[in-house]
Amino acid sequence: MRIVEARDGGLCRLKLPGGALTAAGAQAVAEAARRFGNGAVEITNRANLQLRGIAKAQQASLIDHLLAAGLGPPSAAADDVRNLMLSPMAGLDPTAALDTRPLAASLLQTLEQQPRFHALSPKFAIQLDGGEALAELHHHHDLWLSPLWLAGELHVALGCASAIAEAPPVAAVPASEGMALLLAVLDRFLALAGPAPGRMRELLASLPAAALLDGLPVASQRGPFTAVPARMSPPALGLHPQRQAGEVAVGVAPALGRMPADSLSALARLALDLGDGQLRLTPWQGVLIPHVARGNAGLLQAEAQALGLLLGSHEPLAALVACTGSAGCGRALADTKADALHLAGLLGQAIPVHLSGCPRACAQPRVAPATLLAVSPGRYDLFLRDASAPGFGRPLGRALTLQEAAAQLAACSWSTLND
Repeated sequence: MRIVEARDGGLCRLKLPGGALTAAGAQAVAEAARRFGNGAVEITNRANLQLRGIAKAQQASLIDHLLAAGLGPPSAAADDVRNLMLSPMAGLDPTAALDTRPLAASLLQTLEQQPRFHALSPKFAIQLDGGEALAELHHHHDLWLSPLWLAGELHVALGCASAIAEAPPVAAVPASEGMALLLAVLDRFLALAGPAPGRMRELLASLPAAALLDGLPVASQRGPFTAVPARMSPPALGLHPQRQAGEVAVGVAPALGRMPADSLSALARLALDLGDGQLRLTPWQGVLIPHVARGNAGLLQAEAQALGLLLGSHEPLAALVACTGSAGCGRALADTKADALHLAGLLGQAIPVHLSGCPRACAQPRVAPATLLAVSPGRYDLFLRDASAPGFGRPLGRALTLQEAAAQLAACSWSTLND
């Protein structure tokens, strides 16, 4: 609903409900990219979509096309608050403690339809975690809920201004009270944050978290709690067994999160033919096709590979992340997408590297094991993640060419960093 100008034209972000997209919706997005954009579709690290290269004269027609396909609410303010992340395996993972989808649907409906919540920042973000094995545990959110067992009863634990894996929760309620707790905390945040509310971290910089909870109409258990149970998320690519007998979700990804519109159309047809017509976008810039009979998984993978999509984490491009780069962003100092394609060929193996065109690091929610920070076209500073070093970590080389960076990376040991 709010198309912003970029170096390569208008940029349209489609905030999807928990990363879910129907095959019909995917076809509508692909058609929009062909008719109004540059012909490509991008997946973001919040499991949403982006269309780029939209001419000003086409913007109103694009919005009408997307709304007619049911891909957003009919007001910009209601669209702003649709920042809700779920696991792409929500409702599917046999090891999950709860299905977050009913709570997500109720929460989104309330945020969209209650005007008081439209005062939230368009960047204010919420995560609902059901305890799935495949979950983004390191992406900072303003509020999050995660399952926690207390005295043998399933609760949901509330965290503020952190990632699930990086800070303990501050309160917990029985799972049935999760919605009430979230809405009460949102109301308290809006009351305390003033006329121009920003992010939760800004409020908590001057106010203890207890102030959010004192006097709420929802009774909760207070911390300190230990952190929610740790999980080592499996690779998003490949096959993921479902709780539905005989079915799997198949994970694929476009190289560097960008695919031609025709590939998205073909993927939608595969979801209809071999799945149940759903696509689940992932915060790792990929797609899950759920409800695929295990016997058909190989066929789906072969068809996806023919479309140029990645199938496994062993592929060099599957380990690389790159921002839009200088081709589309005025801040970027290098064409990071093109350089990442070149780097993958030079490395010849899956080494986790983030190529960032500027220090803002838009494409990666946390510090990567290795970061290449552009300093000029084709040249990068190389950093290795180090908890004792600020920013991107320990510097390993300055103003390196891609060939020099590849040689340095190949010489590193990745046994402790490739997580």
